[in-house]
Amino acid sequence: MPPLCLLFDSDGTLVDSEILLAEVMAEVLSNYDLPFTALRYMREFRGVRFLTIVNTLEQTYGALAPDALEEMENTLRAKMEDRMREQLLPMPGMRDALAALRGHDCAVVSNGPERKVRCAMQSSGLAEFFGDNLFSAYTLKLWKPDPRLYQAAARLMGYPLEQCVVIDDAAVGVQAGLLAGMHVIHFNHFPEHEQTPSGAIAMHHASELPALIAQLSRSLDMPMPHHRDDDEAFS
Repeated sequence: MPPLCLLFDSDGTLVDSEILLAEVMAEVLSNYDLPFTALRYMREFRGVRFLTIVNTLEQTYGALAPDALEEMENTLRAKMEDRMREQLLPMPGMRDALAALRGHDCAVVSNGPERKVRCAMQSSGLAEFFGDNLFSAYTLKLWKPDPRLYQAAARLMGYPLEQCVVIDDAAVGVQAGLLAGMHVIHFNHFPEHEQTPSGAIAMHHASELPALIAQLSRSLDMPMPHHRDDDEAFS
């Protein structure tokens, strides 16, 4: 099977963290006089940059003082790390899917801070599949739905855009992947409420992923990579 570069979102795609994040965000934002619920996060803001959520709420409830914003975000990050270490699990079937895809280079591309991404991978037991291939919007200063986040990750992984596959559950991530000119698999958890955009492939369970990647590889008819013999490998 020809190798592709697989670019995974983290929250809600690799790890089952969305409800944990929704609950923590509802608790922390409400404590800072920005009324918010876990349900609203799940319905409107999955995958959205934290500052964008805050700015949206401030339009209704009034602006926070700059020092309050920093304090609130630090509180949120600390509480979320605690919840992840205690409760975070991979998405059902994701570990087996990643094991079946070991022939492909894989990376995590997240709107979250790198520290949060690393905590998520370590807490869920998925770190072995990605190593240091972790790309954070906070490090690159590019946030989904800006396609340049995925494009930067592809460049740093050493792959052309057409050889990359984005796997993302959130609307902002799917949009970013499509605008980036990549193949996109929409991990659609709510098919009764969400429609997979034109140009993306719908997936409803992680167990479907290896077959979808194999299908993409065949459709691209890409040549197999050159394998060096032992003498070349150790010259």
